[in-house]
Amino acid sequence: MSKIKLATVWLDGCSGCHMSLLDIDEGIIAVARKADLVYGPLVDTQQFPEGVDVTLVEGAVSSQEDLKLIQTIRKRSRMIVALGDCAVTSNVPAMRNMVPVKKLLERIYVEGSQEKPGVPTDGVPALLKNALPVHEVVKVDLHIPGCPPKPEAIMYVISELLEGRKPDLTSKVKFG
Repeated sequence: MSKIKLATVWLDGCSGCHMSLLDIDEGIIAVARKADLVYGPLVDTQQFPEGVDVTLVEGAVSSQEDLKLIQTIRKRSRMIVALGDCAVTSNVPAMRNMVPVKKLLERIYVEGSQEKPGVPTDGVPALLKNALPVHEVVKVDLHIPGCPPKPEAIMYVISELLEGRKPDLTSKVKFG
């Protein structure tokens, strides 16, 4: 039996969900027996691959770069799982949504700078008007709330998906 292709991605978030994923401890061995990790911050792959079975997405969609990546992920993934409150609701990244982007950038990079004030443009992706939860941009197949989700919930979801079952999260997760 061939292994499934598993990917993770970190958009606009703190990486706490990836830390929680790593906290599945020895569960990683069980996952590795049935899945190949083909993309993510823990893998040295530069382009999102074709034919991914499951992608775990952490973080909100906040920039043009995030938008392009999540659209590519949706096209190339059979299933997308929104991992954590930032991916599910846009949570902390959405706190900026009350301030127009231009005003936000000027406050941080011009008013808040003591040396070389100016909004950077080189190598910095343009921000979207608002930080968005993943499901407002692409179809999401499963949501795992939590800030971050508990490792047990993540392991449960991955285990169920590896066995070809849709996880029932009603008693396993909560927001915050």
